[in-house]
Amino acid sequence: MKLSPVELSSTVATESENGVRRMTTQRMLRQRLEDLRRAGVTHVPAGVSELVAAIALPAESHRPAKPATATRAQVASMLQHPASSSRPQPAAVGSADSPPVRRSTIEATPVARTPAAHAPVRQFAQPSAALPKKYSADMSDPQRPCSTLSRSERETQLTSLADRVAACIRCQELAETRTQTVFGVGNPEADIMFLGEAPGADEDRQGEPFVGRAGKLLNDIITACRLTREEVYICNILRCRPPGNRTPNPQEAANCREFLDGQIEIVNPKYIICWGSCAAQNLLDTKAAIGKLRGEFFDYKGIKVLCTYHPSYLLRQPAAKKDVWEDMKFFRADMGVKL
Repeated sequence: MKLSPVELSSTVATESENGVRRMTTQRMLRQRLEDLRRAGVTHVPAGVSELVAAIALPAESHRPAKPATATRAQVASMLQHPASSSRPQPAAVGSADSPPVRRSTIEATPVARTPAAHAPVRQFAQPSAALPKKYSADMSDPQRPCSTLSRSERETQLTSLADRVAACIRCQELAETRTQTVFGVGNPEADIMFLGEAPGADEDRQGEPFVGRAGKLLNDIITACRLTREEVYICNILRCRPPGNRTPNPQEAANCREFLDGQIEIVNPKYIICWGSCAAQNLLDTKAAIGKLRGEFFDYKGIKVLCTYHPSYLLRQPAAKKDVWEDMKFFRADMGVKL
């Protein structure tokens, strides 16, 4: 059948548009595979393999044949080396490069590769709506492993942990947008640990927690409590700045919990002051509002935990400063210091 010039032109234009769309889709797929690879994903569900093959295989004619189904190994290879080839190459059956694969492996759910230097990532679990356990005077103070460490040993362990944090890519969005990680500062033998939410723009730029406007207000509070910043230890729930200073999501907090637990274990404080609902709810695993958590001590592994409003909230609601001051007087009185 012969095509008229108009029909031929229309056909060529249609095929050209299809080719452009296909190339765009292929680029998007390769980018997505690269994103998954960087996030540590090495396997995808079996049902995705056909879609991957259908998009990744370039058209060889105006009427392409049905693409072959990509094998599990081929998809894994694309995840590991997405830029090397847009077309999976089938391995010879029985060759050394194609070991037998059980069906149970093919149908497995996607698995994220855990960084070798890290312990398994804590999985997010729904917190309880109930109030956490209150601290009572008859509670025994457990002898934690790091309680006998010298100052130099604590500094060494904190430095090692900070190096692991700097290399962490568990939260892909945060790892790609951060300037640097913000680990923690202060006395490694502190009796008091201040726990905040996450780094902001100033913290992300300087690499130290609480250095912006909220940090200056915190310094004033520390001084009013007859303390110095060098006497306490300061850190956050997250060690990377969330884009736009948004609230950390539960999985990000879970990903970073190993590092927080490490800091608490090494410093071994007697008191933890949670500044704001994000810090309080994540540490104590509760949904309770910060207003209901104020004014009393809760227990965290034998440590007294006091919850109060975040300094950034005080900048927006100055009237709440009197509540924070009452909380500071309460916890300092427990330490034998009258304000």
